[in-house]
Amino acid sequence: MKKNGLFSRLLILLCFLFLYAPILVLVVFSFNASKSKAVWAGFTLDWYVELFHNGMILNALWVTLAVSALAAVIATVMGTAAAIGFRNLRRRTRSVCMTVNNIPLTNADIITGVSMMLLFLLAVSAWNGSLGRMLGIKWNMGFWSLLIAHITFDVPNVILSVTPKLRQLDPNIYEAAQDLGDHGFHAFRKVILPEIMPGVVNGLIIAFTLSIDDFVISYFTAGAQTQTLSMVIYSMAKKRVSPEINALSTLMFAAVVALMVIVNLRQARQDRQARKRRETLSAQ
Repeated sequence: MKKNGLFSRLLILLCFLFLYAPILVLVVFSFNASKSKAVWAGFTLDWYVELFHNGMILNALWVTLAVSALAAVIATVMGTAAAIGFRNLRRRTRSVCMTVNNIPLTNADIITGVSMMLLFLLAVSAWNGSLGRMLGIKWNMGFWSLLIAHITFDVPNVILSVTPKLRQLDPNIYEAAQDLGDHGFHAFRKVILPEIMPGVVNGLIIAFTLSIDDFVISYFTAGAQTQTLSMVIYSMAKKRVSPEINALSTLMFAAVVALMVIVNLRQARQDRQARKRRETLSAQ
């Protein structure tokens, strides 16, 4: 069979169709005048208008984006620092630490969610006891417990993203920077960070994506008063998913596509500039 034969192209087409057909259906029915999920009743933008008047969905979206952004940033800082710390350990100790780091990645989400829920319940019970009464501050599970849970499962993914870039570094580069008069955090920011930045950015993107997509852990750690978007959709799925969700999903998908187009155009422009510089240098 030829590498680029008709069968190969057909297989690729079927794969893309399998991946994107559900999204295409969602986008089409976000413009459906009827609430039906199977009958097309005409084109309308009413669901997009009603979306911006639906306080429950907008509040869940805000909570989801806020938790995802904060968790991604905090986890990226913590994960980068942890990866650098692991890199400076002895091989046996580093292997043990990486094994412990990999456990949350292979552990079932349901186990992580239930265990963190129990931990937060114990913490809330202890805090609202004598200490809470003494300080006059009451704490319940909600936004902050949700944020802590997301940071917890984001950090191992950031460590795995940054570690390969650290392995590519010359182990003496930091000492070389110190020999040249650069010290402390400034040496890290000017010498180490630019070299590992692709891994840091990848870790940030992965952390944000995992947080915005999570349901199981959020369900057990959000408390009774806080809801993420996935939790709202799950509660609707028991009866009927509102067409406003189709509109919101379409907008989110369009935002992701636009972001990917911008990133690819920027990368292509940088590649063209780098190629022109190489051609200029070779001509000289």
